[in-house]
Amino acid sequence: MLFDTTVFIGLLVIIVTGVLFFALRRPRVNTVFVRSIPDRPQRRLFLASIAFFLTFAGVRLVAYSNHHHLGPFHDIYFRGRHIHHLVWGILLLLLVGYGWLVEAGSGDKQTSVFAGRLLSLLYGAGAALTLDEFALWLNLEDVYWAREGRASIDAVILFGALLLIGVWGGRFLRALLREFSR
Repeated sequence: MLFDTTVFIGLLVIIVTGVLFFALRRPRVNTVFVRSIPDRPQRRLFLASIAFFLTFAGVRLVAYSNHHHLGPFHDIYFRGRHIHHLVWGILLLLLVGYGWLVEAGSGDKQTSVFAGRLLSLLYGAGAALTLDEFALWLNLEDVYWAREGRASIDAVILFGALLLIGVWGGRFLRALLREFSR
């Protein structure tokens, strides 16, 4: 049986999100999570970065397997047009952006915490799906496996570094900004 690469990538996003949610639902894990990262935006950055890197690694593995005809994967076509996974990433980013516009996940209720975490995880996954094909939208042609495809890896590294700077250096950078704005 063959699987659409897109369907598998969708399942990958659902699995990554589900596993992270399951881990955070455990009282001890959640307590350590909230205690060690007390700032809510920092927790969101942390979750987004985990989802970003896990989704990117999974997508690259599936794309490699598909390209080399390993496993049951194949590309998805709609009316003769190849649907790239960046389409799903853009849709996820639009969904998350809308969620943040209506301030989903900004309250203190348990449902708001859930929504905030979900949006953070989906943001990381959507960014990974989109930036993994950065070279495609930069060159307006499919250069995923060509030398020009390296631009996607560069974009992922740069954005991943930005996420990690936010996670690890957020407090320091805000304190530095306050210090120099006096």
